[in-house]
Amino acid sequence: MFLFLVVALAVVVAAVTLAVVGGGDQAPLPEAAPERLYDPLPPDRPVTRADIDALRFPLAARGYRMSDVDDALNRLAAELAERDARIADLESALAGARTAAGRVSMEKPEQPGEDGEQ
Repeated sequence: MFLFLVVALAVVVAAVTLAVVGGGDQAPLPEAAPERLYDPLPPDRPVTRADIDALRFPLAARGYRMSDVDDALNRLAAELAERDARIADLESALAGARTAAGRVSMEKPEQPGEDGEQ
């Protein structure tokens, strides 16, 4: 009985090995293409909060693909730098407008005839 179990186990192991490795010209397991980031950040418009929330990186052997993550971070860094520059320009323009408004007299000029003179 023991010999029968050993032979049966050997046959099962051999069958599984042949099924995985393949016994001829046709490979049983086709080459899998590496996963890529299919829905990157939109190149034609600014990135929104919804774009960031929807961004999912495909898994790789050791976590995430560095190139996909680097591309996304570089894009976000460029957009943040652009927004920071725009904010600085707007704050500068606002400060200039406030300074100019402080120099302008807000009082109504007197017109002849208002105080009873003609």
